[in-house]
Amino acid sequence: MKLIPSVVQSFRATKAFSENTDRINSIDFSADGITLISSSDDDSIQIYDCETGVHKRTLHSKKYGADLVRFTHTENSAVHSSTKIDDTIRYLSLHDNKYIRYFPGHVKKVTSLSMSAVEDTLLSSSLDKSVRIWDVRSPNCQGVINHCDRPVVSFDPEGLSFAVAIDSDEVRMYDMRSFDKGPFNTFVPFKDSSNDWTGLKFSPDGKMILISTNGPDVHLLDAFNGKLMTTFSSRVNNNKFIPLETSFSPDSQFVFSGSSDGTVHVWNSETGAQEKILHCGYSSPMHCVQFNPKFMMLVSASTQMIFWTPPYPDDDQL
Repeated sequence: MKLIPSVVQSFRATKAFSENTDRINSIDFSADGITLISSSDDDSIQIYDCETGVHKRTLHSKKYGADLVRFTHTENSAVHSSTKIDDTIRYLSLHDNKYIRYFPGHVKKVTSLSMSAVEDTLLSSSLDKSVRIWDVRSPNCQGVINHCDRPVVSFDPEGLSFAVAIDSDEVRMYDMRSFDKGPFNTFVPFKDSSNDWTGLKFSPDGKMILISTNGPDVHLLDAFNGKLMTTFSSRVNNNKFIPLETSFSPDSQFVFSGSSDGTVHVWNSETGAQEKILHCGYSSPMHCVQFNPKFMMLVSASTQMIFWTPPYPDDDQL
């Protein structure tokens, strides 16, 4: 899928879903792009069909709460962090709404989950200053990296290495096969004491790393040498305690981010220029933003789920 500026600039909100009664805190697409899943502060997990554009099902996690929901390698199962009782990660069968397995170990809020694209390996980071490595087929932790202040973590697209952002200051790169030997590279790309880092993502082509903050700034790094390529600063971020997600397009050419004013900001990753600010008529903060990996569809979420597409014949704009 190759995007060009004129297509991105034509995107408009075409569908809105109102199944949630509280903030949608995470979204994720299945690898084939057909299914979208979300978790919410109202303890619900929603499932959508992206081919037909319909809501399929509502699941509930009233006992444990749900955040950071992620598909595994099948659209019939997902993992999510917990917001109640403890900080255990839970592996859920979406078919029958039953838990397959629990992953205990973290003792404070889980800050990120990242699933390998090629193996059944899951990374988690937590405010307990640890990064944990799991095989979803086993409840036992496969490895721990300690002494990580305020970490967020992400696999690279090939699943061979992963990055850990530490204390909003440095990025450590680990080889998945020898993570216990320490990082093979460490970057300190810039100094910014005013904002905490809230998210880290590799571009789909593996060449760039995106760092989200709890301020207006979004930083784009070279994934090979850690140098700061550009900083995007146009979005509004009014709540330092609730992160705004930032994501790449599947071709790595564009960066999308939610904003506290209800808009979605679009930047060109090559030029650093802002391509568009998307408006849908809502003023609630857009906490989650992701582009479908297979279809020409952008999804953003506040308390509502918004589908964005280019104009098609007979489409009705919201």
